[in-house]
Amino acid sequence: MIIVDDLHKSFGDTHILKGITTSFEKGKTNLIIGQSGSGKTVFLKCLLGLFEYEGGSISYDGKNFNQLSEDEKRDLRADIGMVFQGSALFDSMTIAENVMFPLRMFTTQSKSEMKDRVDFVLNRVNLENAHHKMPSEASGGMQKRVAIARAIVNNPKYLFCDEPNSGLDPKTAIVIDNLIQEITAEYQITTVINSHDMNSVMEIGEKIVFLKDGLKAWEGSNKTIFRTDNEVVTDFVYSSNLFKKVRKMYLDENQ
Repeated sequence: MIIVDDLHKSFGDTHILKGITTSFEKGKTNLIIGQSGSGKTVFLKCLLGLFEYEGGSISYDGKNFNQLSEDEKRDLRADIGMVFQGSALFDSMTIAENVMFPLRMFTTQSKSEMKDRVDFVLNRVNLENAHHKMPSEASGGMQKRVAIARAIVNNPKYLFCDEPNSGLDPKTAIVIDNLIQEITAEYQITTVINSHDMNSVMEIGEKIVFLKDGLKAWEGSNKTIFRTDNEVVTDFVYSSNLFKKVRKMYLDENQ
């Protein structure tokens, strides 16, 4: 579990995060949503340890990040997997080499052990025959699955995903959503997803944190979001007729 308490982050005189308090649960898909400029990306980078913050705390399973030694911070980073928005695969490496990269960085495993682990995670994301392909030979959906395989190859405790469905067609996006949720539950990972995709919110949003102007405006789940009267949330979520209809159907069925 990740616990955030009264988190503040500024750039110069601009106050971006204004005292966010929330938690992200183990074994669940936790989503951060909000409009552009709401602070989502800054929040995610604070969680990853990429940005220093001026106030508040972030604790990973009871360990306050700012109180860790440099060695302890390095050990924590080895427990973190990251799926970047654009997949961020190395063009000059094969798919297998891309997935093996974190093992080379963070472990002392033998080549055969690393190969076995790469085989396992590629099989887990249904890419068992893609080892020798180059990223340029893979579709957008395949590249995302490679990125997920690379993110979980070290058996991380924490998985962060930045807009994992960016650039994907709706059908492929659902496949990626379901894969992330399955892996999260299967390995009991604390997964945090930065997203603007409302389909993802409705499909896998077991915990949702909604940011507005650097503040936590609402939190709940994909079940409770249908029942909220918070106007900030409803204006964002139900800006399309589709979600207005879905909400009406949901409320009618649960009266």
